[in-house]
Order: sequence, then C-alpha cells, then structure tokens
Amino acid sequence: MITEIIHKYLSNEASEPEVQALFDWIDASEENKKHFIALKKTWALAALSENIANHSTPVISIQPKKKTIQYLKYAAVFLVLLGLGKLAFDFSQKENSSKEIILELADGHSEKITTDNQTQLVNDKGDLVAKKFPNQIIYFGKVEDQKIVYNTLKVPYGKRFKLILSDGTVVSLNSGTTLRYPEQFGINGKRNVYLTGEAFFEVAKDKEHPFIVNANQVDIEVLGTKFNVSAYPENPTVNGTLVEGSIQMYEVENKQNLVLLRPNQMATWNMNSKKIITKEVDPAFYAAWTKGELAFKDTPFSTIAKIIQRTYDVEIINENTVLARQNFTGTIKISDSSVENILELLKRDTPFHYSIKENTITITNLP
Repeated sequence: MITEIIHKYLSNEASEPEVQALFDWIDASEENKKHFIALKKTWALAALSENIANHSTPVISIQPKKKTIQYLKYAAVFLVLLGLGKLAFDFSQKENSSKEIILELADGHSEKITTDNQTQLVNDKGDLVAKKFPNQIIYFGKVEDQKIVYNTLKVPYGKRFKLILSDGTVVSLNSGTTLRYPEQFGINGKRNVYLTGEAFFEVAKDKEHPFIVNANQVDIEVLGTKFNVSAYPENPTVNGTLVEGSIQMYEVENKQNLVLLRPNQMATWNMNSKKIITKEVDPAFYAAWTKGELAFKDTPFSTIAKIIQRTYDVEIINENTVLARQNFTGTIKISDSSVENILELLKRDTPFHYSIKENTITITNLP
C-alpha cells in the first residue's frame, strides 16, 4: 500500500489523504524517512536518464487574452512569488551575465556545468557527496553542524537547472537565479538556503529540521511541502501562495510581522510599507515554468516582457503605449517557441511593430 502511495506521490497523482498518510509513515521512523529519500533520489535518477535518452520537443500554445487558459494541475503544491529590489532593470548591468551555469564550491573553486561533463563530487575522505549531470546535481548524506559548508549555483538568463539536496529536497531553478545551499545538511538545526531569483521547492518532510528560504528581507519557513519562490530584483514585493499544508512568512528584522497561510491564499509583503496582505488566488500560474511553460492570466504586457527577457536572455524596449496597457491570457511552451513567435501571437490582439538588433528588441507603434 505505502509503495503505491509513494509512486503516486512522486508522479504528482496522490490525493490529499494519501499525501497525509505518506507523511505520517515517514514520521513514524528514521528508517522510513531514509527509505523514502533513497526512493526519491532513485526516481530522480531514472527520470533524468529517460529524459536524456528520449528528449522530445513540447507543443506551443497561446490563447487570446479573453479566452480561458488551460489550468495546470499540481498536487500538494505550495507557491511563493518573491520580488525584491528596483523597479527598472538594466540588462546591460546584469550580475549573472555568464551564458553558462556556474557552480561555486565552498573552497572558492568554480566550474561550468555543461552538456559534456558528468562527474562525481567527493570529500577529502573520499566519500561521495554528489553526482553532477548536465541539467541537475544530486547530493547525498549529512554531516556534523560544524562541518557544514555552502555551495552556490548560478543559473544565467535563458537556462534552467535542478538540484536534489542532501535531505532529499528537490529544487528547480529558473533563469537568472542564484541559490546558496549547504553541500550537505547538518544533523542538527534548521535547513537554511539563500535565494535570489526564482525556484520551485519540493521540501523533504522533517519536523525536527524546519526548512527556511532566505530571500533578502523575508524568510519563508516550512516543514515539508512544495512551493515556488521568486525573488527577482526588479520587483518590490514578496508574494507567497499556499496550495496545501502550512507555512509562515515573516520579515527578517521583525519576526512578529508574520502571516500563516491557508491553501490557495497569497500573502504579499511590500518592501516599502513593510505590510503583509493576503488574498485568494489560483497558484497554478506561478509554477508553470517548472513544466516548461509560461502561463499568463490577465497579465500586463510589462510583466510578460520581464518574463520573456529572463526566459530567452533578451532585452525588450517597449515604446508602444497601447501595448503597455494591455493584459493577456495564455500559455506558451518555452522550448518550442522563440521570442519572434510570441511577439507575432501578441500582435494578433494588439497590432504593433518591432525590430531586433542582436539581443535587443524594440517595440514601436505601427508606421
């Protein structure tokens, strides 16, 4: 019975009662917890091998802004959308300007993650710490707290990557993201990671070791769930959206300023006012990128332009005031669509002219 539930959970097909039953089984013993983590890593390795052997191109789809979008289904998903920093973003000054994914080790050594390298990472004792693949890294084991060291992964614009941390937590990293994380979690204390950009977390359940995402001035604390975190510097807010379970979001400098979320609620923290407000939302749109899609629902073009810039590593200059006021609804398959495809689809709703010079796109009124 439990084997069937684990299979359904890893396939995102488990019901809420089945998820709760699985979590209760994991909490029942340390042996159960280790067994689940081992199965989860085996599952990930098998999926990776299948993906490499049978790579296929997904289908593109976008709909006009007034039609209903096809909602994506996610089981046990907790989403957080974070945005911190200046409103205007200068692409000529991007800190993460490298075209390659960079792994910075605790000893100061850096290496590029490319399609050609598939290696193992071992410690000074020869113990296996991680296996590195072209599109993900899988970590193993725990260490004494005083031996914890942090690695940093930098994903440039136009790329995505996945990590499986040593506790079994799965982290999908979106374009333009930097994550600082323990090479191996300690046997005591909390599980802290530090994020700039956007990531989708599937946190391994562990009541004794809360998982905390540090994103500038806000922390998000969970015990075990799935959630999305976006902390791009051009947005002045921190948004958290919960689908299942329980989490709390609080201001780092004032931990009394916190909210507890219930499923399908979004909490928005404003960097200027320091206030947190909540509202009901459909969270599916905030995790669409993990499935290789961009999803919009009544989304302003200014927001869509920022997402396109990060996803395809381009700069968009919009001089069309009518387009700037338009909202759009639709879905786009990332790998099967170019920026030109997207612009041509948007033009069907709101006509405009655009020109492309190197990686800069300028949008103007029709001649």
